[in-house]
Amino acid sequence: MARLATTSDVYNAIAEPQRRSIINLLAKGELSVNDITETLELNQPQASKHLKVLKEVDLVTVRKAGKQRFYNLNGENLKPIHDWVMSFAHLWTERFDRLETYLDELQGKE
Repeated sequence: MARLATTSDVYNAIAEPQRRSIINLLAKGELSVNDITETLELNQPQASKHLKVLKEVDLVTVRKAGKQRFYNLNGENLKPIHDWVMSFAHLWTERFDRLETYLDELQGKE
């Protein structure tokens, strides 16, 4: 089965490391393209390309102020990813429970 185009699917859009870095930055608040390029040491065309993809999957919104563009994270659209990852939470809980039991056994032997 062919993968969906990067611009039509949130999962594919965040698969790219630079876009995840942009999301991490925007989680702290609104930033201009210039702020993003300086912080991540990207050139402006690269940053704009990644921001365009994130905008197309509705993970970021843009606000124009004169010639500048300011981007905000649309965090609620990360919910499908959160829900998917949380479907594996029981695996971690089970592992931590087993680890706790093992550690308790080790302490009991001392």
